Amino acid sequence: MFSPEGPTLRELAVQALSSVEHGYDLLAPKFDHTPFRTPDSVLEAVASALEDSGPYDDGLDLCCGTGAGVEVLATLCRAGVTGVDFSAGMLDVARARTPPPGPRVSWVRADARALPFTAAFDLVVSFGAFGHFLPRELPGLFARVHGALRPGGRFAFPVLAPPRPSSPAFWMLLGFDAAMRVRNAVWRPPFVMYYRAFRLGEVRRALEAAGFSVTLRALPEFGARGDGSPRVRLVEAVRAADGEGAAGVGSGAGSGSAAVRPPGA
Repeated sequence: MFSPEGPTLRELAVQALSSVEHGYDLLAPKFDHTPFRTPDSVLEAVASALEDSGPYDDGLDLCCGTGAGVEVLATLCRAGVTGVDFSAGMLDVARARTPPPGPRVSWVRADARALPFTAAFDLVVSFGAFGHFLPRELPGLFARVHGALRPGGRFAFPVLAPPRPSSPAFWMLLGFDAAMRVRNAVWRPPFVMYYRAFRLGEVRRALEAAGFSVTLRALPEFGARGDGSPRVRLVEAVRAADGEGAAGVGSGAGSGSAAVRPPGA
């Protein structure tokens, strides 16, 4: 699973016994050499799917890690791109990368549950971070994202179809979640990472309750399951434009006209 440049078992064990923030600080220098980094194929598919609703002015990569998603935003946004994460170590690695060509790039250390932005972005994306949020935290998280978007702005993230109970992957993830619950019951601080806590139906309802209009789009690059359902979907949640209710928003334009800009790092 790991390349020779990736973390050792000892390093992973130390990370797993740390808090989420400190654990990622420790993992940051080798994060891009682990399976935890979002594959380029997923990043490219999301960028391709969002092209038809762009271009956008300002974009935000929520829980940006070492900045792979920022490179996606740089192909879609004209003015600026911001990566936000609460791990200082991950942001240090992100800042050391060669910035992508095009819009200005900023890095901000902040908790996604307390985003320091108001009507600052036209597009927010996130990749692989939602296992770090408990289900009860999602309404507040989505409300913060809603507030960070300009009217008509879009919040997009990919979701993999859950494995079926008949598959080995289902039992592997179930075992991982059980191990994490035991770990958090006997060790502090907790390390929140639950692969099976992000359920699409609950997520959609929480997004709609936050004021978004939600659509699901299959990402055809990843094919279909045996029953014909897509293996990977893109969730697109749109904040209503001024004067519209959430139910009245379809797949409107991604760019807003407000002049508010995100702060620099």
